Amino acid sequence: MINSNKKQFDLIVWDWDGTLADSTSMIASALVTSAEQVGLPALALQKARNVIGLGLRESIQTLFGSIPDEQAQALAKQYAINYYAGEQAIPLFEGAAALIAELARRGHKQAVATGKGRRGLNSDLARLELAKYFQATRTVDECFSKPHPQMLDELMDMLVATPERTLMIGDSSYDLQMAQNAGVQSLAVTFGAHSSEQLLKFDPKGIFNTFVELSEWLLRNA
Repeated sequence: MINSNKKQFDLIVWDWDGTLADSTSMIASALVTSAEQVGLPALALQKARNVIGLGLRESIQTLFGSIPDEQAQALAKQYAINYYAGEQAIPLFEGAAALIAELARRGHKQAVATGKGRRGLNSDLARLELAKYFQATRTVDECFSKPHPQMLDELMDMLVATPERTLMIGDSSYDLQMAQNAGVQSLAVTFGAHSSEQLLKFDPKGIFNTFVELSEWLLRNA
């Protein structure tokens, strides 16, 4: 039995979209609409959900292969227009803000490692008044896309945390594979981009179907 009075993890690293922010449906819809608008083949919504967690460039490559550069650039531009049109309406999952504040109160360092861009993350953190709880953040604008371990490696270096005392929380296989690549334990949530079958392949320490379940585990065990 884990002693709840003793921290197991010094650093908790959160993915953003689909883990803290309830944004996966909007992101997938924006990708589908953008592909149609620039004349690319029809994109299934589930295929669009499956690339959430990658950087936009890597998402386009995964979905459409080697399309001409000008078409990829047009898609990226149109996606940005569609995404930012709805960005201000994206909520956090219920209970997320309270959990982040409580973990900070208990002395955990917290960070964000996300496939979204710096502009989008900074905007969300300011809008939701959460920036004060995160000692550091890394986006795809500064680092290689997940599942490369660079984001986690840099966060651990910056915040003086060891892999065995760091926990990654995410909703995609890219999050969990990044954790494996960095030698870090992970928790998975199924209410974002990927299914439990996809997530279990990467041996997370726990897998949760609701944010309430995730919150309860962290407050007992983190």
